[in-house]
Amino acid sequence: MNTAAAELGPTLRDRVRALIENPRFDHAIILLILINAVTLGLETVPGVAGPYGHILEALDSLALWVFTVELLLRFFVYRSRFFFDPWRVFDFIVVGIAWLPAAGPFNVLRALRILRALRLVSLVPSMRGVVQALLGALPGMASIIGLLFMVIYIGAVMATRLFGDVSPEFFGSLGGSLFTLFQVMTVEGWPDIARGVMAHKPYAWVFFIGYLLVATFMVLNLFIAVVVNAMQSQVADDLKEEEEEHTQMILREVRELRREIVALRETPRG
Repeated sequence: MNTAAAELGPTLRDRVRALIENPRFDHAIILLILINAVTLGLETVPGVAGPYGHILEALDSLALWVFTVELLLRFFVYRSRFFFDPWRVFDFIVVGIAWLPAAGPFNVLRALRILRALRLVSLVPSMRGVVQALLGALPGMASIIGLLFMVIYIGAVMATRLFGDVSPEFFGSLGGSLFTLFQVMTVEGWPDIARGVMAHKPYAWVFFIGYLLVATFMVLNLFIAVVVNAMQSQVADDLKEEEEEHTQMILREVRELRREIVALRETPRG
């Protein structure tokens, strides 16, 4: 009996592994994620949530159970190695949040159910590559963020001293100037702010244009450069990994051929 059970275990795991590693299985989960994202969005539409709310909640519960069973199958196959993959851990956290109680003070957790749509990132290789590239760009982006903060801070101190008396609603304090210059950096409504100041100080355009050139067109473009460089590095790493896998496959085939040749040589001839 023990021998039969030992033989059944690996066979069952192999079957489950073949199921979850089948591309059609991933495609079905992706389709379910998209449907679930749509149903969660429809729950926010009063005209739909009113008459069909119970149906939407039933579909949401069904999707949650399917996602849970999927993760249990993956855990059954990979065992302790399940938590070695950060994408599987991400899926585990996203699905686990949905099982937390969402009543009373935890009602805000109901809004986090839409995070399940982020599982597309872990299932779609192209999205996963983009996220990995962004994470790889974080060290370089940290330096640029520090440089950008210095530019905004220096500009805020200057603007508070130069324009605080004529535009106190925007530059009356250091905190207000920081927020205003952050808004100016996004190129949102900055001409109105600049014209209001220039009505009292005509040469204020020199400050605003200089700040925009440094903060927006130089520093922010550095963000883009770092991200693009990280994505190029990610693509190069992926290509290198594919080449290594291809090389390993060729080496395995060569070893198999050598073993077959040796076996043929050692076979006694009639």
